[in-house]
Amino acid sequence: MFGEYYEKLLNQLSIEYNCAPEDLKTREKIITVPKINDGRRSYSPGVPFLQMVTVGGNTVIMADECLHEFLNDFVKDVEGHSLFEFDNLLKLNGELGRYGYKIAPTHHMFLPCHDVKPEEKFQVKWFYDEEINRFYGDKRFPNAIAYPTPCLVRPDRIVVVATGGDEIMGMAGCSEDAPHWQQIGIDVLPEYRSRGIGTYLVTLLKNKIIEMGDVPFYGTAAANTQSQDIAINSGFKPAWVETEAVKMGGE
Repeated sequence: MFGEYYEKLLNQLSIEYNCAPEDLKTREKIITVPKINDGRRSYSPGVPFLQMVTVGGNTVIMADECLHEFLNDFVKDVEGHSLFEFDNLLKLNGELGRYGYKIAPTHHMFLPCHDVKPEEKFQVKWFYDEEINRFYGDKRFPNAIAYPTPCLVRPDRIVVVATGGDEIMGMAGCSEDAPHWQQIGIDVLPEYRSRGIGTYLVTLLKNKIIEMGDVPFYGTAAANTQSQDIAINSGFKPAWVETEAVKMGGE
């Protein structure tokens, strides 16, 4: 299962980093120029100033040409994935600051690796597309769906909630971040945590997306081990790490 999705990932990342799929597997670090290619995921408006990705071997950096001289020296004599270590990110952040940018937190991303068929544990309800509108603005679900309003660039497609009576205990949702690429997010209310609700909902949603013929993927922060446990227990495994430059001051 993982191999199939891995090949799709290489094709998707090549669109987003303006490179060839093979560039993501070579030993050499690759530096490309920014380009907005059709079919990419879009998390920031406009042409990216810098984006950096590794699938565990080398690193591909798509960056404005004003950074290329620095980057060619920056990547020299450094193993590809090591560019994501703190000391190296700190050096990169210093250079970005000269242009009014800073490095964003790294995103640790997961792809399906095996089937998980969960036993029925909780009552659930499913919502699709416009049916999700009722939940926008609800502060309890900032990860499962767009907050506070729908996102036209990455529309929410499916939501599954676990209920206890009339109460929602947790919600998993997916947004279509690129054509047929569905990113899963999860929120479990504090009083219902440590019951397996997160893993149950994420597994159900992952299986539903696969049945539809789309690609489910999951992202989390490096230190969010609870979220990583949910991903692993739901049948995901680490697949890639990426980061980007964002304007200082949140502009």
